[in-house]
Amino acid sequence: MKRRSKRNVVAMRLLIAIAIIAVIVGLLSRGENDVFAKVVSLGELMTFDDKDDTPSYARMTLENDPKSDPTLPSIVMEAIAYDDSSSDAKLSQEGDSLHWNNEKGWVEWTFEVGKSGWYELHMDFMPLKGSNASAIRGILIDEQYQFSEAERIEFERQFKDSKYPYDRNEIGQQIRPPQQEITDWINKALTHYAASSEPLLFQLEQGKHTLRLVGSREPLAIKSLSFEAGHVVPSYETYVGQHPAEVTQEEWYQIIEAEEMDRKSSIAIQTDTWSEPYISPDPEGRITYNVLGGWRWRLPGEWVEWDFTVPADGWYEIDVKAFQDYRNGFEAYRAISIDGEVPFQEMLTYGIPNKKEFFIHELANDQDEAYKFYLQAGDHRLRLTSDSTALQPVYLALRNTLSALADYDRTLRQLTGTYGLKGFDANIDSTRTWEMRKLDPDVKERMNGFVNRLTEIRMYMDGMNGKDSDLSQSIRSSVGILEDMLKDVDEIPVKIDDFTTIQNNIGTWMSTLTHQPLMLDYIVVRTAGTETGLKAVTLASRIPYSIKDFARSFYLDYDTRKHNKKEALTVWVQRGRDYAEQLRELVDQDFTPRTGIQVNINLMPNPNMLILGNASGDVPDVALGIAEATPVDFAMRGAAYDLSQYADFEEVFDRFVPGVARSLQYDGGAYGLPEVQNFQVLYYRSDILEGLGLEVPDTWEDMFDILPTLQENGMTFSYPKSDFSTIFFQHGAEIYDEDGMESALTSVEGQKAFKTWTELFTKYNLPIDIPAFFQHFREGNIPLGIADFNTYVQLLVAAPEITGHWGIAPLPGIVGENGEVERWSPQSMSAGMIMEKSDRKDEAWQFLKWWTSADVQSQYAEDMESFYGMEFRWNTANVEAMKSLVWPAEDLEALEEQRRWAKNMPYVPGYYFLAREMEFAWNKRVLEAMPMQEVLEGAQLSLQREMRRRQLDFGLDPSYNLHVPQIKEPFEWKENNS
Repeated sequence: MKRRSKRNVVAMRLLIAIAIIAVIVGLLSRGENDVFAKVVSLGELMTFDDKDDTPSYARMTLENDPKSDPTLPSIVMEAIAYDDSSSDAKLSQEGDSLHWNNEKGWVEWTFEVGKSGWYELHMDFMPLKGSNASAIRGILIDEQYQFSEAERIEFERQFKDSKYPYDRNEIGQQIRPPQQEITDWINKALTHYAASSEPLLFQLEQGKHTLRLVGSREPLAIKSLSFEAGHVVPSYETYVGQHPAEVTQEEWYQIIEAEEMDRKSSIAIQTDTWSEPYISPDPEGRITYNVLGGWRWRLPGEWVEWDFTVPADGWYEIDVKAFQDYRNGFEAYRAISIDGEVPFQEMLTYGIPNKKEFFIHELANDQDEAYKFYLQAGDHRLRLTSDSTALQPVYLALRNTLSALADYDRTLRQLTGTYGLKGFDANIDSTRTWEMRKLDPDVKERMNGFVNRLTEIRMYMDGMNGKDSDLSQSIRSSVGILEDMLKDVDEIPVKIDDFTTIQNNIGTWMSTLTHQPLMLDYIVVRTAGTETGLKAVTLASRIPYSIKDFARSFYLDYDTRKHNKKEALTVWVQRGRDYAEQLRELVDQDFTPRTGIQVNINLMPNPNMLILGNASGDVPDVALGIAEATPVDFAMRGAAYDLSQYADFEEVFDRFVPGVARSLQYDGGAYGLPEVQNFQVLYYRSDILEGLGLEVPDTWEDMFDILPTLQENGMTFSYPKSDFSTIFFQHGAEIYDEDGMESALTSVEGQKAFKTWTELFTKYNLPIDIPAFFQHFREGNIPLGIADFNTYVQLLVAAPEITGHWGIAPLPGIVGENGEVERWSPQSMSAGMIMEKSDRKDEAWQFLKWWTSADVQSQYAEDMESFYGMEFRWNTANVEAMKSLVWPAEDLEALEEQRRWAKNMPYVPGYYFLAREMEFAWNKRVLEAMPMQEVLEGAQLSLQREMRRRQLDFGLDPSYNLHVPQIKEPFEWKENNS
């Protein structure tokens, strides 16, 4: 007994010791964050030199401490009374307003300041018809930007759902209505919610000045401009003292459903469907759009408004039911205003905490004491604006540090001759001994500086958040890499790619640091102390809810009206659900009423379903969203229907660029129609090229001329190494002969093309592997590169800080015999086809003709972008519908030029070996330095062997002619669109 008792005592002491250690660790970790907040101040965080001549707004306000002066006089300018403008700004006077009908040029006004001070700039404006994006203008005062954010001030559009409550279809699923733009005049002080939650302040000295607006995006109408005294937002204590004392009020509350919004600033902010206990309203097994926001409501400055009514004068409290688990460790910030004004300072940047579930959050201070709002009886308007002001200093400090790391990375590569980016280490000699202090005597100081700087940023950020975060962990990991490099600085040249690793790790988080995603279920306005009885989800509540949902699946009808009915045309769509649902709505609204043909639309999540279905006899009538090679693949096996048999086929086929459509032609027939067309263009950073005194290259010779200058400055050019076809086509080389039965890789033109392609990576030392061209382009170390449409959308949506500093141009080409620059390049696409086994081919043809028509493609493109934002831009292959998409004029000009030179790869039996053999040949030539002729002949031999094998499988004699379409002349865009 004594021995057992002694064991128990030892175990108890051990448990107590463990508990004490846990408490100490917890206190230390909690104290660490407290120390962070005290040790690293905002002033210390911002102790870095701006690389740009123009300071950030945060730096400007920190150095000048601008104060609002209510005694400043108003300075009013009528827009139509402008003093000067540039020739490329298309201006017209419409009544008492100035219509700036494009996004180019500038307009200038002269004004007189009677008293020096800090002024807000107010404008009465209305975005004109264009795309769904906000207008952007730069604000120059006396031909200077007072702070960097003034280069791109957004003038937002306003939208609302065209109908609420939402309609439901025949089985009870809600149908999201089209978005409706509200074209009202807007009067507001100019803001930038990544820089300040309050209106921007401009410093004006007494005397005469000029105000110049510089065009950047979208047309804009302006009535008036005025400099006004800044509005002072009181503290909460002052706010309470300015209103009647609190008295007892009757219990009352109102639930404002988040999806029942009255206005919003971006078409991308959308409702969504959510199913869990206590969600409002409960979807009850049906698609019900009952929540708002999430990642679709994240960009600084995006706002949503709701109208509500209170029954009596008095003090009210506000709750929000929110989901905020998008960025671990970060709050989601909102500026909260009522009736157009932020009531008190604590609402300027209010943080919604990070939690794993939907929760009901009471707007309260750090001591959980609810904020009270004084409201008079009647109607009011509540606005929540996404705000990243609190994170802007962190963003600026990180950007500066990463830029300094990138500069030092480039310096080291110049010193050591290691020019390749991560993944191209052929010129890194791991056995060489380096003496870094001779190359850079300050190497230790520089590296320690990076370590200290990143540590300060992490400390400040953790102190602000009160906890650790994913970004903090990434910074800590990066600091560890730098500290490891510091152990032996002579090893740094061998580990030089670690700099790129650090930039990629932190840069990934940088791209979303200022994003503030937040999802709302509802908002509650209530008299102080009123108990609403509303609940949030718990684990215990999930169990019966899940059982109930499971039970519904046995008796609810989840099929749409015509689903699986034999009399309907069946369409399989290989795209996301959002695309399919929008197509279904368009069919119900237009195609079926017009033709009387009923249509089933089903998702095809896996392309193999089409293959398996064809083998089993269970196939659709029409397949949409399929890869461009699929129609010919099926045609070779007699499984796709030849559309050229229809009398009006040529008329329909003329809707598309011939060079793109040739991928769908085989053995004299055509087996599909293009839907969405991708593009490859040249992306360039105009600011960097101008700084280096370089022009955007028009030909490959131009590119090779400027490449040394880029590389001397630690930069380079990006070319996708797998794209051999662009170089081959531009050199006049074809992959197959005109019969499509023989490979032509080793033709004279083919050998020249292969030499040029491989020399890009040997002679010109282009990087082999660039995992994130977007990020390198954004940071500026790859200011030139070839990429596709996805990069274009990504830059528009996720790189606002370089708006106006980048552009697109046609691909570099080769000067042809007639002096014209030939830019031949494949433009990948998705297609639609009719299955051979369909017994409704004529109806399917009617559907395909309708679907690929200009009107329908334009409407579908507009609807998709309207519902889901720029990220869902539908880049239609229909030439005429392409014009209906709103592109910046310069971008459209570049796209039109590149589309002229579209030439897609033809598909013949055995084509799938081509990409493989060209990759093998590239590896042997570039990585193993094997003779060019040898590797190209080997590729041709292997490809031809597989082609012959497949020809025999399909019963084709070597003398057979597959009639591969030959594209000799560029597409004449303007003639076909006159």
